[in-house]
Amino acid sequence: MVLKITWKRAIATTAALFILAMAFAWSGILNIGASTGHWAITDWFLHWSMRNTVRTYAALTVDEPATDTSGLTSAASHYAANCAFCHGAPGEHPSYVMKGATPSAPDLSVTAKTWTDRQLFWIVKHGVKFTAMPAWPALDRDDEIRRMAAFVRRLPDITQAEYRTLAYGPDGRIAGGKPMRLEDALSDCERCHADDGRGQPDIPILAGQKPAYLLAALIAYASGKRTSGVMGAVATRLDPGLMQALADYYADSPGGLTNPRIIANDLMAKDLVAENIFTSGLPEANLPACVNCHALGKDPGYPTLAGQKPEYLADRLRRWRGDESIVDARKPNAPMPVIARRIPAHMIEPLARHFARQSAVLTPGGSER
Repeated sequence: MVLKITWKRAIATTAALFILAMAFAWSGILNIGASTGHWAITDWFLHWSMRNTVRTYAALTVDEPATDTSGLTSAASHYAANCAFCHGAPGEHPSYVMKGATPSAPDLSVTAKTWTDRQLFWIVKHGVKFTAMPAWPALDRDDEIRRMAAFVRRLPDITQAEYRTLAYGPDGRIAGGKPMRLEDALSDCERCHADDGRGQPDIPILAGQKPAYLLAALIAYASGKRTSGVMGAVATRLDPGLMQALADYYADSPGGLTNPRIIANDLMAKDLVAENIFTSGLPEANLPACVNCHALGKDPGYPTLAGQKPEYLADRLRRWRGDESIVDARKPNAPMPVIARRIPAHMIEPLARHFARQSAVLTPGGSER
């Protein structure tokens, strides 16, 4: 039996599909959270549609020449202030925050080569719907757009030094709020770490910490290897020279870890089990001694924990215990999740307090004071 298709059936089917789609959207089952990303087919369809749109409209509406290389300085300055936050730049990571966008902004040093000049002009002018890419703020300024299209065309081949000169001037002055001097970077750091490097209550002490560890932490935050929405966003704004300067500044700051912590309302005497874990570990739990890595004078890449805030240390240990992605304590640069899971849960706070009571100062004989 062949079902005869009529206009009434077609309309009824369309109406039913519309009602079904609306019911699905109303139910809230469709997850629009950026953290989930797109389905693969959705990502492909949107990207394919975007490329088709750009190709068609660029061919029909953009006149030649579509680029103008005479004003790269103004284009680079605008890019540094408004575009590098998402796309990155030579020697600069994109914002850690924007890595969580769906879709995330492309690396123009790679993708610029896949577009023609006219297509770059169209994208810069009109932006892209369903993304964070806005239209040019002054649509009647085709001259500015041609200069920006020319700058984007140059991005795959421009060096870090050339970019910094174009974007920030030969003396490296601040452009677009990007800190290029130590004092500017410190003003960002001091919001959480205070002007003495001792930090707010839930923030670790940086004053007196090892410079190699501080530098490695900033690099890890900037690359996303060490995760923090707050620190990642800060670290991606720093160039390697500023990272080193900040690490040296806080390492040389007085106070901080140079004195043992006085723990308010701590009526407990020295915990012998915590001291034993600190000095000898727990062989029965395959737990190494803390002093193997964190004693004073050890590897500069390991942090100094003596005199650190016990609340911070305990919180870090608890979060490491929940990281089931690390299953081998010998994994380079990532042993702590496994080690933390081997510490008895009830010993985390006593062990943190034991570290806090220590002094981050060596006596003349080389022992801990």
